[in-house]
Amino acid sequence: MEKHTLQLTESTSDDSRLRAFFKALSKQKMLMLMSLPFLAWVIIFKYVPLWGWTIAFQKYRLGRDIFDQAWTGLDNFKFLFQEEQFYLVLRNTLVMSSINLVLGFVTAIILALLLNELRRIYFKRTVQTISYLPHFISWVVAANIVQTALAPEGIFNVLLLQFNIIDKPILWLGVGEYFWSILGVTEVWKNVGWNTIIYLAAITTIDPTQYEAAEIDGASRIQRMLHITLPGMKPVIVILLIMNLGHILESGFEPQYLLGNGMNVEYSENLDIFVLKYGIQMNNYGLATAAGMFKTVVSFIFLIAANNLAKRLGENRLY
Repeated sequence: MEKHTLQLTESTSDDSRLRAFFKALSKQKMLMLMSLPFLAWVIIFKYVPLWGWTIAFQKYRLGRDIFDQAWTGLDNFKFLFQEEQFYLVLRNTLVMSSINLVLGFVTAIILALLLNELRRIYFKRTVQTISYLPHFISWVVAANIVQTALAPEGIFNVLLLQFNIIDKPILWLGVGEYFWSILGVTEVWKNVGWNTIIYLAAITTIDPTQYEAAEIDGASRIQRMLHITLPGMKPVIVILLIMNLGHILESGFEPQYLLGNGMNVEYSENLDIFVLKYGIQMNNYGLATAAGMFKTVVSFIFLIAANNLAKRLGENRLY
């Protein structure tokens, strides 16, 4: 009897939640209509192409229908995980992604905090504009600037020689061990200004009366920054961190491809370049799809794990 009553109560609760859901949905009809184009875009360009994952289990040949191919089972995955080069590029991808993630977050948050403390609007806007500009430069141009600056006769070597820090010019892009640091600094230079936009937007949502009360209590600007501004930015920081962990195997393509060369290939080649070189350029589309599928699955696992960790810690999360 008690079990039947409990089941009836749960059923009633589910029905009431369902009615509440459809009631809220009816109140937001315009929002639902506005979201339909985006929903259609996601389905067409994100979910429909998942049929292409079947290529990972085939020996795909151009000119044939996707279902008229020789099926190989898990052979592409076996070959992928037995390939020593795959683990090398996986290491490079994880290290470069981690460097970009840490430097990207730290520098963007620090710059946003410093810009928020500027009181002269003209100077603040000038700094913002200067920091934003590199983001709009194509990677082809940016890579050329970096190569020129780091050349043996470039400005970087000239300054180091002038201050007697080095005895002779260094071919910076010719030493593999330097590549990760060069890439991290280049990514910061190019994107730090753009990455601050969302943090500055988060700062504007903080109640100004908190700053006034802290100032009356004698809090310094550093204390206000640490105890009001940073906690106010925390929800945005957590959400962005979760989303970026979902792209942990996407360390980029253009900078590695443009700055990489035969002398630093052991440190510059990442998963995307591996797919291009050993998959697409060799017409081995099954291997390329298997590598892409592996990247997507691992990124999805990282995203779910980070979201659940945030939930357990009581932080903001994606769902």
